[in-house]
Amino acid sequence: MKKAMLVLAMALMGAMQVSAQNVKVDDKELIGTWLMESMQWEGEKKTVCGKESGYSQFKFYGADGEYACAELALTRDGKVVVMPHEYGTYTFKDGWYSEMGREAIKDAIVWVDKTTTKGTWMKRHDIWKKVTMPDTVVKYIVDCCKTKNTPDNIQQQIKSIFFK
Repeated sequence: MKKAMLVLAMALMGAMQVSAQNVKVDDKELIGTWLMESMQWEGEKKTVCGKESGYSQFKFYGADGEYACAELALTRDGKVVVMPHEYGTYTFKDGWYSEMGREAIKDAIVWVDKTTTKGTWMKRHDIWKKVTMPDTVVKYIVDCCKTKNTPDNIQQQIKSIFFK
């Protein structure tokens, strides 16, 4: 009896894995705001994002291909720090994903369900959750990311002042 239950449990787990791998979600479901749920560099302990770690990441995918990415951290006194990472464009079609004009990667974003994705980037395994948040928060973080794109004339002035 134990053996039969073990075989049944293994079969169910295998079926669940196959069904999770074959989730078909329309590409347009990527549009919106996403928060990193966890990340794990190969060979290291998994980091669960949020209050406990005081760290998370944000991604915004616009319907027009607009893309923004930022890191967020809590300071010791409970303040939030937004650290803009990138602002530019993305493409996502038939499982091929590219951001910031980099080479498209197949299965960089794998749907777990309609509001959860997983993927691997440079030996880091991420899980992302789609969330709804106030437009004011989205706009603020996206605007912070836009500041990463310092105009060339300002770049030159900063270099001449700070890095003579």
